[in-house]
Amino acid sequence: MIACGALAREILAIKQANGMDHLDLTCLPAKLHLYPDQITEAVEAAVLKHRDTYDQIFIGYADCGTGGQLTAKCAELNVEMVQGPHCYSFFEGNETFANRTDAGEITAFYLTDFLVKQFDAFIWRPMGLDKHPELRDMIFGNYTTLVYQSQVSDPALLEKAQTCATRMGLRFEHRHTGYGDLETQMRDWSRI
Repeated sequence: MIACGALAREILAIKQANGMDHLDLTCLPAKLHLYPDQITEAVEAAVLKHRDTYDQIFIGYADCGTGGQLTAKCAELNVEMVQGPHCYSFFEGNETFANRTDAGEITAFYLTDFLVKQFDAFIWRPMGLDKHPELRDMIFGNYTTLVYQSQVSDPALLEKAQTCATRMGLRFEHRHTGYGDLETQMRDWSRI
């Protein structure tokens, strides 16, 4: 499985809980999400690098901001990927996430366990808010809510997520999603 580094802990937990010892994991840098135009090329290079070693390769990414390019490339390479537009969707459950979006939940900013832990490195500093806090309302002004989709129950992460919402000036909502469709997809793959 070639996956996003932001999902490493979750994938390893799913592997362990489901006895998927036969599944090897290679992670690409999580920072690729700051440059989604580079994800497709990085996934392709990893698939080509490992193709001769493995009978099957699975991709632990959803489309992740590639505008359909990753989906098309995975089809071209004949490898399966996690279904959905992004991890917020598959953690929530793609159908549930789509229903929430259809019902008007378009002003939510989402965080996963990984993003709560790495909030400053992946959100605050790359957006320049550490040096220019006055940009906060310009960047997040159209959001109303920070939705924390937790994969594990951790009071310290929950508290940190609430702090992130306060820093962003957003209402806080917590949804314990667990691993959602990622775990379902991995279980399906392990049966192949």
